[in-house]
Amino acid sequence: MGDTFKERLGNSLSGFNRFGIQISHGTILAFAALALILFIAFTIRLLPLRWENLAGGTSFLNEFDPYYQFSATKHMVDNGLLSPYYPTPWINPMKWYPVGLDMSTLLPALPMTAATLYGFVSLFANIDLMTFCAILPAFMAAVSCLVMYFVGKDMGGKAVGLLAALFLAVAPSFLQRSSLGFFDTEVPGVLGLVLFIFFFMRSIDSNRSLKGSLIYSLGAGLALAYFISGWGAAYYIIALASLFVFVMVLLKRYTQRLLVSYSITFGLALMIGTKVPYIGLNYLVSGVILPVAAVFLVLVVAELMRNNISIQNKLTLAVVSLVAIVGSFVGLWLTGSFTSLAGKFITVLNPFIRASSPLVDSVAEQRLSGWGNIYIELGIGILFFLIGLYFTLRNPTNRNIFLLLFATTSLYFATSMVRLLVIFAPAYAIIAAIGILGTITPFIALLKGSSKTVAKSKRKMLRVSREYSGLAVLIIFVLVVSNLAFSPQSGGMPRSVAQAYTPTAISGASLPVGGAGLLEPITVWIDAVTWLQENAKSTDVVVMWWDYGNWLSDLGNVTSLADNTTVNGTQIANVGFIYMGNEDQSMAMLSTYGQKNVKYIAIFTVLYIPSSGTEDSYYAYPAGYGDEGKWMWMARISGQDKQRFIDQGFISEADAWVDENAFGQAPSGGGWEWNARGDNTTIALLLNYAEVVYCWNMGNYGLTITPDRELEPPKYFEPIYFGGINTSPFQYGRLVPLVVIYEIQWDLYNADHP
Repeated sequence: MGDTFKERLGNSLSGFNRFGIQISHGTILAFAALALILFIAFTIRLLPLRWENLAGGTSFLNEFDPYYQFSATKHMVDNGLLSPYYPTPWINPMKWYPVGLDMSTLLPALPMTAATLYGFVSLFANIDLMTFCAILPAFMAAVSCLVMYFVGKDMGGKAVGLLAALFLAVAPSFLQRSSLGFFDTEVPGVLGLVLFIFFFMRSIDSNRSLKGSLIYSLGAGLALAYFISGWGAAYYIIALASLFVFVMVLLKRYTQRLLVSYSITFGLALMIGTKVPYIGLNYLVSGVILPVAAVFLVLVVAELMRNNISIQNKLTLAVVSLVAIVGSFVGLWLTGSFTSLAGKFITVLNPFIRASSPLVDSVAEQRLSGWGNIYIELGIGILFFLIGLYFTLRNPTNRNIFLLLFATTSLYFATSMVRLLVIFAPAYAIIAAIGILGTITPFIALLKGSSKTVAKSKRKMLRVSREYSGLAVLIIFVLVVSNLAFSPQSGGMPRSVAQAYTPTAISGASLPVGGAGLLEPITVWIDAVTWLQENAKSTDVVVMWWDYGNWLSDLGNVTSLADNTTVNGTQIANVGFIYMGNEDQSMAMLSTYGQKNVKYIAIFTVLYIPSSGTEDSYYAYPAGYGDEGKWMWMARISGQDKQRFIDQGFISEADAWVDENAFGQAPSGGGWEWNARGDNTTIALLLNYAEVVYCWNMGNYGLTITPDRELEPPKYFEPIYFGGINTSPFQYGRLVPLVVIYEIQWDLYNADHP
């Protein structure tokens, strides 16, 4: 049977030989493995479809920021690709009331890509735009893994390429930020990153023809331009490429091809990038882009020094260049020409800057990475990463020098900000692949009995027998497979499945749930935005903490005060004040936005219902996943504007606050104890009403649930919608999500404050 299959395979391949095409069995296996990896990369990211409304033909986006990208995409589909930018900037009136949100500040790569591909796909199939945008990240991630294969292949051969593609496909950070619905900037960012590395490293390869180098340089420039116009983290790869070229000059590896490739790549990328309205020409004088010009000058000097000029002239040229570079930086610094475009980049270099801003520090993805984050990302694969660093350092080719710089700098950035683990993922994938291949190759050679390899390895391996070699290969295989298929850090579930097998944020009501235990979506938020669509007008302003602003405007079809774009820190502080003030103070702040349109205020809270030890008797406690866990950030962010609120007359000096400590304390046993002032805050009243009424309602189901406080109903906020009130405490693992919308009683307030 085996001979028959081999003969058939040989006959099928002979058909290619007639056309001068020769395909080896190894090539077929490599392409088959690559196809399987791409299939895994795509399908594993679609696992959240289990909880989406496929019967209705729609799928929601994940998290919050993707809805901002989606609103621009929809506008482009309806009005043209340039409509948010030309002829006049599009101001979205449903965001950041009353000013609206200037959508021309959006980086265009992702929405333009989605709008273009959607227009093409729509010619052949009728698909909902949001569903298309939800699936697109999985497709682009598979393309990124394909490019990673070629990058790895150039670095260490087909085996390295396949392993690198596999590791990127299942990297937890990349998987999380490219799974179903994660329609955000990291998707074009990672694709632009790996494309740039592929093209740029080939462009400086001296073994290629000049024509080939020029073509690859153009490709690198276009890839970098796509990265610049898609994700602000492009600062990183620009700085990395400049550093790499500078190191090449220091190591006396300068070539004319390096100058040509660098000039074309950055010239084309910056020419295109500066045409993006949000970026503009100011990008060229930002603190991270100026080194690009400095390195270009270094390359020019290196080229001039290759000519036969005197030592005195070389020294003069070097001194003049150094003075010009330093003088330019000093002059721009003193004149204030450095723009703030690289502000976030600087905060990554120095993460302690972020800690001083409660608004920035309140975002989980912008915090420092803990050891737990690194362990979840790497697992036991960190051993192969370290081994790969050794093999890469031992063979300092141009590609390996770039790889070392890429690995070390991206690792620093990843530890500085959790979100940037996704930039480290490609570097880890390649170096871990090199580590595995470098470790296993000698043992494979011994098993095959390769005399040449054995002779080279004999001194180091001391005549390792074939049995021990086989055992070593088995151990390495088990380590790799266990890292991919069984991970103790995720309860035994494969890391890739654990990261992807969760519903989108709105389908899971922002709860930490997923896996086989969740049989259907948690619809409390979906029901709430549907109620708003059906019962509120698009001009009605709904006040809610800024996390949920995009859900309100893009799904609820109402107007919000603030959202995840965080373009107006002052208004976010105002929203924080609305929740942390007493009802009179809150209503006074709400009045500044106009009583005509500001109709509703809403809260999202999650209760935890542990058993009291008595049958059908339970207690309710704040779980911390909703506003009951976010109110402290409301206090801290609004507390930063304490003096402004005093000056504007919203609060007195005696009543002002700086942080949450003005409203109570955290006892040693955990939780939070409100003081008298805390009990009287608007957020406490709104949360208290939701909790107590839910507990009372459970009495209709024969359950006795005791709230942690007595009912203190708000005066000026009348509940009009109560989402999740009939949710069983056992339905979602004793977690009960509630969305309560209150109608603002302006008539009553005006009667009390004539």
